[in-house]
Amino acid sequence: MTTVKEREAIQQQFKARMDEDELLNCMRCGFCLPSCPTYIESGFQETHSPRGRIALMKAVADGLIEPDADFERSLDLCLGCRACETVCPSGVKYGSLLEEARDIIANNKSYSLPVRVARKAAFSGLFPHQNRMRAVAGLIGFYQRSGLQTAARKIGFMSLLPEGLASMEKILPKIPPMKELKNRPEFMPATGRKTMKVAFFRGCLMDTMFLETNDATIKLLQLAGCEVAIPDSQACCGALHGHYGEKESAKELAKRNIAAFEGTGADYIITNAGGCGGFLVEYGHLFQNDAEWHERAEAFSSKVKDLSEILLEAGFLEKVTLELPGQIITYQDSCHLRNAMKSSAAPRELLKALKGAEYREMNEADRCCGSAGIYNIIESEMSMKVLDSKMENVKDTHAATIVTANPGCLLQMKLGIEREGLSKSMRAVHIADLLLEAVKKETLAIQ
Repeated sequence: MTTVKEREAIQQQFKARMDEDELLNCMRCGFCLPSCPTYIESGFQETHSPRGRIALMKAVADGLIEPDADFERSLDLCLGCRACETVCPSGVKYGSLLEEARDIIANNKSYSLPVRVARKAAFSGLFPHQNRMRAVAGLIGFYQRSGLQTAARKIGFMSLLPEGLASMEKILPKIPPMKELKNRPEFMPATGRKTMKVAFFRGCLMDTMFLETNDATIKLLQLAGCEVAIPDSQACCGALHGHYGEKESAKELAKRNIAAFEGTGADYIITNAGGCGGFLVEYGHLFQNDAEWHERAEAFSSKVKDLSEILLEAGFLEKVTLELPGQIITYQDSCHLRNAMKSSAAPRELLKALKGAEYREMNEADRCCGSAGIYNIIESEMSMKVLDSKMENVKDTHAATIVTANPGCLLQMKLGIEREGLSKSMRAVHIADLLLEAVKKETLAIQ
């Protein structure tokens, strides 16, 4: 709950920092409404739509309303999926408005002690430090392998946790031993004739909890003829910081990444996580008012590509044979891969190339699954509403395999499978893992 003084400071900052032209760019046409999950799941409440949120931001900036608890709640409930941007006839940059608004609020209000501690621990103490990420992942791995996980489930300890956390515990991927987490490559040669040199953005969660997916990604790039540089000095992409009111911290992480990749001499910077990629391609916007870093940020972002895009460009389908007999597969778009990186066709082209498999397009595959970074933890009720609607569309495909291109989406779809009791007949996999699974084994002799 904000004080009067805090609300006055927030209002002043809205007037000074919010982009007036962008706020006015919204014509209130309502084209965004059918694309907004929270508008639909809230029972068509205008304040939980993009149009409604922009109107509220404008009203706060103009001093017509106070930035009270209801206003904050409207912004908090937004998934930030940016589906509204793809259908907006005026091209409103809603994502930028949302991030700026959240940053203003976060930096001008007093959080309770538990929230302050949690934010500091996550945004300052954990994500910026890959060694700490590895340590946390290592503890989870020990919990999984030591028998503690089995014992905790057997004695019913999980029932003491909040439902969301208990459910997430069930779907966590198997964490490799600490030795594997630490011994990460910095360079991998192309398999066969080299077609290009790429640099791989390994990510923080991806290179710990989803280590096998990162390894699969590197192998696929090698098979495509890519020489792969993996700079060790890279950092977290900063997306969570940027989305949750920690813009200055996001900039510091971005600077580390820009500097880390500038010396690689790579043609492209490859990511296998749509959430990371959606933020990486907008580093230029992050530094739009910074003369020293803007040009370097733009140069960095211009090289960022998703794994699926680069595999097609490098002729991957001509170099390998992909077989996945007898499976029905469907694809769930990563919101930021589709809406920020503008990539939706490439993953589907790769999946349709799997011999023996049947690809079925899911209804509303472009609608958010409800993961949205840490949204499924902090806004569990709305997240589960969005997920339940998504799973109805999944079941209509009768697919045995749901493919995603983002770790958050992957965990969310696994959670949906668990909630629906479908774990024996359905699985969720990252596209990199599925493609490597489908590569004929004789082509997997990576040197």
